[in-house]
Amino acid sequence: MSGPGLAIKTRSQPATKSSLRRILKRAFPFAMATAIWFTPVPAGLTLQAWHLFAVFATAIVSVLLGFFPLLTSTMLAAGVVVLTNTISPAKAFAGFANTSVLLVVIAFLVAQAVVKSGLGQRISLFMVSLFGRSSLGLAYSLVLTDAAIAPAFPSNTARGGVLYPIVLSVAKGSGSHPDDPEGRRLGGYLMFCTMASLAVSSALWMTATSANPIAIQVAREYGVNVGFGKWLIASSVPALITILALPWLISRFFPPGVGATPEAPAAARKALAELGPLSREEWITAIAFVLMVTGWIFADKLHLNVTSVAFAGLGLLLMTGVLTANDIATQGDTLATFLWLAVLFALSAELNELGFMGYVGQHLASYMGGLSWQVTYVALILIYVGIHYMFVSQSSQVLALLGVFLDVGIRGGVPATLMAFSLFFASSYFSVITPQGGSQNVIFVGSGYLTQRELYRLGLLTTLFFLAVFLTIGTGWLMLVAR
Repeated sequence: MSGPGLAIKTRSQPATKSSLRRILKRAFPFAMATAIWFTPVPAGLTLQAWHLFAVFATAIVSVLLGFFPLLTSTMLAAGVVVLTNTISPAKAFAGFANTSVLLVVIAFLVAQAVVKSGLGQRISLFMVSLFGRSSLGLAYSLVLTDAAIAPAFPSNTARGGVLYPIVLSVAKGSGSHPDDPEGRRLGGYLMFCTMASLAVSSALWMTATSANPIAIQVAREYGVNVGFGKWLIASSVPALITILALPWLISRFFPPGVGATPEAPAAARKALAELGPLSREEWITAIAFVLMVTGWIFADKLHLNVTSVAFAGLGLLLMTGVLTANDIATQGDTLATFLWLAVLFALSAELNELGFMGYVGQHLASYMGGLSWQVTYVALILIYVGIHYMFVSQSSQVLALLGVFLDVGIRGGVPATLMAFSLFFASSYFSVITPQGGSQNVIFVGSGYLTQRELYRLGLLTTLFFLAVFLTIGTGWLMLVAR
């Protein structure tokens, strides 16, 4: 009798330890939030700002450490900040009406039309026929395409909406699916390459993201005037180096699992021939897609709202039956993305509105006093990039902190033009540091090819690479050309 009883007791011990570990993991975020919540409020901050920071920081840390999925963490955060009267419901849920958030959602749905109609398969076969001799070749074709079209897009989210269906089609056309533990690696590699490419191509071109004109306007107050040509000369060397190295580097961080495929181009050309002419659905999808892209390119000149252009394109696809209500009803991942992005966007914006971000920036920058201008310069860029963990928008950080950091740098003896350009570029390439670091990221994050842990790891490693290039080669180049 004692033998079986002892065996049962022994088997229960690992289960008990596992349950205790799970309970402790779930309890940690609540303990962390409580500890910050009841810590005395630092001088210069309001109680409201401090409590919101406690909830927001806990939500991010919970995801980083794997305690809760991103959706769970953000839903809990939204409930807590409203139920505790930290912020009003209108402010907590303002992200659901934000145009950038809505643009991400529409981009997901339009991508489904590209796939469903068969146009995506045709595009992917065409790209494989040209560049498909290796996974590295496919990645370079996507990254260089992004760099080429970037100056025509004032919204990197819209640019992501153009590239995402192509990447999705290439991945699936190559047999890579999110639910395949090994096969997903090619899709994950291509998704992250394109996501990271959006960050650095936005640094290359002044017109590649709406955050750049905002940054230029802020810098103008400090006597730094920048035009399109001057920006391109200043950015060209560090940005092009990072763009050219990016696919190879990410293949080291996240091997795609597929190497040389010399037979793929011929097979793709044969499959293209078998497809025949474009179908009705493909023609409609192609026309809608071209109209949307044209609207996004000329949005500023024609005074168009890029999200409204996307809605019109989606309406055309629904009207013609290319997409149906049933197609939209199956997009559970799109709904999950919409929920967590909207909440994080609103909480981040409110932290900024309450002065928390400016407070942190000013206090961190104040420690630069007495340092050489070279050390001040490097420290300010590192802090400016690292603090983006707290932001869900490039533009909001530019508005909140770029002027503060530029002012501190100039006071510390850093040449104004050098400081300004380095902050300009950082305001683009730091967007890849977290999955929610820019709304354009979310389009690729929602594909399901990469886990949250992988996204944070790859984001950190890639951002460190960007920092290394822009702080070394980029600084040397700026000292030569930006005077």
